Amino acid sequence: MAGFERLDGGPRSAVVIGAGIVGLSTAWFLQERGVAVTVVDRAGVAAGASWGNAGWIAPGLAIPLNEPAVLRYGLRSLFNPAAPLHVPASADPGLWSFLARFAANCRWSSWTRAVRANLPLNDDCLDAFDVLTRSGVTVPTVAAPITAGFASPRQARGLLRELRRLAAAGQAVEHTELTGAELRELVPLASSAVTAGVRIDGQRHVDPGGFVQALGRAVVARGATIQTFDVVDIDSDTDGVLVRRAVGKGLRADVAVLATGAWLSDLAGRWGVRVPVRAGRGYSFTVPVDRPVPGPIYLPAIRVACTPYQDGLRVAGTMEFRDPDAPAVPARLAAIIASARPYLDGVRWEERRDLWVGPRPVTPDGRPLVGALRAPNTYVAGGHGMWGLAHGPVTGRLLAEQITTGKQPDALRALDPIR
Repeated sequence: MAGFERLDGGPRSAVVIGAGIVGLSTAWFLQERGVAVTVVDRAGVAAGASWGNAGWIAPGLAIPLNEPAVLRYGLRSLFNPAAPLHVPASADPGLWSFLARFAANCRWSSWTRAVRANLPLNDDCLDAFDVLTRSGVTVPTVAAPITAGFASPRQARGLLRELRRLAAAGQAVEHTELTGAELRELVPLASSAVTAGVRIDGQRHVDPGGFVQALGRAVVARGATIQTFDVVDIDSDTDGVLVRRAVGKGLRADVAVLATGAWLSDLAGRWGVRVPVRAGRGYSFTVPVDRPVPGPIYLPAIRVACTPYQDGLRVAGTMEFRDPDAPAVPARLAAIIASARPYLDGVRWEERRDLWVGPRPVTPDGRPLVGALRAPNTYVAGGHGMWGLAHGPVTGRLLAEQITTGKQPDALRALDPIR
């Protein structure tokens, strides 16, 4: 494989379970280090949260979910199914246990710990994408500022406070405050209801499904196979792993990597991972527009992200804690449209297409799970919440380093899955 001679004693083969951005990035960087890879997914490449998200590669806005204000939003959402953060009334004890742990982490000390844990991922995420696009992944990333719009300068102060807190925690974000007129010059779709804004520079966006599919093709071109089946268990010992399926012969390899997104806890919980992962489901759709869309638009007050996509606008929003395989709830899509419509002109909402709901893997402490499990030769990568696309390639690069060298990179210490 290109540019790396396998270390003596390192693994020669790996099974990566999960064909989203995290799993395929791990597979690619393992191949770069001389490891033969088989990828397994229950539904195929980019079938989960990797397809329909907003497509932001935005280290400047990779803000952990567990800020104290979110706890107040969550409590109100119990009685408001149209709220941006929705927790449906449910008898699921696992969900309520997760939410109790999440609530316990909705304090500034935990939020700051999550920011600092994610700093290395934010610092190197753009470079990791560049490595992939220079090396055969044919879908490019697009550099563009993200422009946040607000109904009042008072609303804008909330995001500005978050950016100051990020800077205090070690992540300075280049940004500029805008008047409503200045914002409308940058964002022709913005309506007169938008009277203040913040431009966040140094960000990018991408067609997420197209990128992940291109990454899958690149992994196959480098010698991998991608198989489709449900993994029911992993047998592990010092000689390697056996990845079991419900029917038929399993797959043997030197190591296994779990990168199954919102379903991560189903297998990882058997191997000593005590931090649960739950599905924070997001919705998206694409609409035609009558005005140019030069870059991503963020509406923080209603938690909606908009991105140029296939000559239109992809609109993504909401955080819904529900079973990852549950059907879409039409009221959630209606709520996104109702909340975004006043902020945007020239959008043909009734002509929407590509309606999608996908489960984003959320941890209660705002930190992903990346590293070795207690069982020998087994690893995990996931729990990135809303930032799995942005952090997927750099996660794969760091985990491939740990797998092939046997040494945990400093950047992964705060993300240890056995914490």
